[in-house]
Amino acid sequence: MLDLKITGGRLVDGTGAPPRSGDVGVRDGRIVALGSVDEDARETLDAAGRVVSPGFVDIHTHYDAQVFWDRIVSPSCYHGVTTVIGGNCGFSIAPLSDTAGDYLMRMLARVEGMPLESLRDGVPWNWCSFGEYLDLLEGKLGVHAGFMVGHSAIRRVVMGERAVGNEATPEELERMVALLRRSIQEGGIGFSTTISPTHNDGDGQPVPSRHASHEEFLALAGAIRDLPGTALEFLPGLGAFSEEIKELMTRVSLAANRPLNWNVLVPSAENTEMIEAQLSATDYARARGAEVLALTVPQPLTVRINLYSGFVFDALPGWAELFQLPIAERMQALRDPAKRAQLDADAKSEAAGPLRGLAQWGKMRVDETFEAENAAFRGRSVAEIAEELGKTPFDAMLDLAISEGLRTSFMPPSSGDDDASWKERSRTWHDDRTVVGASDAGAHLDLIDTFAFSTQLLGNGVRKRGLMSVEEGVRQLTDVPARLYGLTQRGQLAEGWHADLVVFDDSRVGCGATYTKPDLPGGAGRLYAEAEGIDHVFVAGTEIVRDGVHTGALPGTVLRSGRDTETVEVPGGSAA
Repeated sequence: MLDLKITGGRLVDGTGAPPRSGDVGVRDGRIVALGSVDEDARETLDAAGRVVSPGFVDIHTHYDAQVFWDRIVSPSCYHGVTTVIGGNCGFSIAPLSDTAGDYLMRMLARVEGMPLESLRDGVPWNWCSFGEYLDLLEGKLGVHAGFMVGHSAIRRVVMGERAVGNEATPEELERMVALLRRSIQEGGIGFSTTISPTHNDGDGQPVPSRHASHEEFLALAGAIRDLPGTALEFLPGLGAFSEEIKELMTRVSLAANRPLNWNVLVPSAENTEMIEAQLSATDYARARGAEVLALTVPQPLTVRINLYSGFVFDALPGWAELFQLPIAERMQALRDPAKRAQLDADAKSEAAGPLRGLAQWGKMRVDETFEAENAAFRGRSVAEIAEELGKTPFDAMLDLAISEGLRTSFMPPSSGDDDASWKERSRTWHDDRTVVGASDAGAHLDLIDTFAFSTQLLGNGVRKRGLMSVEEGVRQLTDVPARLYGLTQRGQLAEGWHADLVVFDDSRVGCGATYTKPDLPGGAGRLYAEAEGIDHVFVAGTEIVRDGVHTGALPGTVLRSGRDTETVEVPGGSAA
């Protein structure tokens, strides 16, 4: 007898093949029958009028800490995601040492926008090895989860305070290689790192990986070459890539003999030249036998920024030192007219590159205020407020922020919701140099809402705009990322494969409005959005979501390299 039979649905199998009507039979967490299934089942679900697809795969999340206080891994589970990969950008929280935990906690609060009180109250910080961290999660998650081993964590454990501001000695590099290998042998999915100028630690200094030499990147990438089922993730920075960056990504891919995926490609009609310049990194790599792929967001990117965390602002030239100051001293500095003039000029300088657009202060919109006397400013542009108060836009913005302890949330002008930008976005989805994703779920909790990338793609890209067929949209969310990371028997509806399934209504699938949900440890809030049209989600054949409500089941597996993944090589590589 089957455990579950889903009948009468339109099967979209993840391969890109046209939908077909049929049933799905599940036993012991596996798909055992497809098509016409006559066998009886303990539970039968009528999926008439619905699409039945593989569960969605999100390869770029930062759920490493959240999984301790949110075992169901929300909101991803509600949006049809059944497999997540954490530990990206070099920011894993394992391995640990006696002194590394506090540093990594403060680093995550700054660089990934996780409230410090939530990290302190919601995470035990009681492990040392990567394996011990994974063991704490085994059998306690609602979705499958794998975790990259982060460069900054490895560097901090080995080098201590020297991890910031110093290159590694040969002995330190040898120890890092050994620790990375041991962490992956204990289950880490792969190696992740960053050199992005937006990544600074809790002290406002560049995160540890940004102090590494090219030789260190290559040595650590080479450390995973003979370890089966491993992956590689990298953040190269902003703007068009230099020859040096293309060469570094290529050499890292070749050293590991793995495809390298980088984050993040943000297409719009306004930046087509830069997008093509960034995508050329793949052409450069392929000409040399390597593979470099871009993660691309499937929706317009709207951000909310503030002068409290300083994320994004601190990437402006001349601004980083400001965010090394305690809040009281930072506010005092921001009151100084000379300091304001310097910050304004630096933000508008050529050195600011693509971030120079932030300096259109008047176009900023006040997204959220925290003092009653400022409530009327919410939703208004800084230019409107400045005119009303008789101030310059920059002065009006800073004065408002200072009046709220720098917590005021500002939204820079968003672009990319026009038809031309959606067309450009669709072009990148279909480009074999990209992978759809870049959700950053679990991070930047007051900044972005890309966590809903799956329902954004299916709702806007597929249903509303018709820029992609439902079968291709599902393939981009399932088989493409699963094959990139070598997830064994996941990403397709196929007999013998894992029964991670989504049943959704393609006539109404989408993402609801974004709002702040105050449900984090320590009383903090996070940006959140409900899914629409996702009727049922199954993990390993067990229903975790029914009509938008979680069942409480926790059938997820902690994915471990070599056991739950297989090796994916670069074109010129040899088997690991």
